[in-house]
Amino acid sequence: MRIRLATESDLPIINDIYNHYVLTCTCTYQEEPSTAAERLAWFQHHDAVHPVTVAEMDGQVVAWGSLSPFHPRAAYRFTVENSVYVHRDFQRRGLGKALLADLITRAQAAGHHSIVALISADQTASLKLHAAHGFTQVALLKEVGFKFNRWLDVIFLQKLLTSRDSSGS
Repeated sequence: MRIRLATESDLPIINDIYNHYVLTCTCTYQEEPSTAAERLAWFQHHDAVHPVTVAEMDGQVVAWGSLSPFHPRAAYRFTVENSVYVHRDFQRRGLGKALLADLITRAQAAGHHSIVALISADQTASLKLHAAHGFTQVALLKEVGFKFNRWLDVIFLQKLLTSRDSSGS
């Protein structure tokens, strides 16, 4: 397995992996599949400090991850939100674990202070994955999502990457 930065040519498989979960799972609260144009716009909003990565096995992209700005206001600039999605045929092979570890390393190298993950409370595998990487629960929002005709709770997890420093550096 190899993890590398994603390129525009990876966007169709990234979109295929993601859209499967849009249609079948509560790991995303998006209800309509992303179009190619939407995925390209999403990709173009990422950069060196907010990377999109892919995991390859035998030259085939089988998973992806990203660091995205947590909030558009400037004071949040040192906090990122992570996403990790593994192709349904390649789960339970350590890909999510490897991608999340890589994203944490990239976040530290980029000077981020905090990573957050917003995870549906019914996604126990994702919750365990993040806990194994040092994320802790900092909030539970009850019934804030509605998908597949049911109310869903969201758990906010956080991992601090640096010690508290009032200078912001």
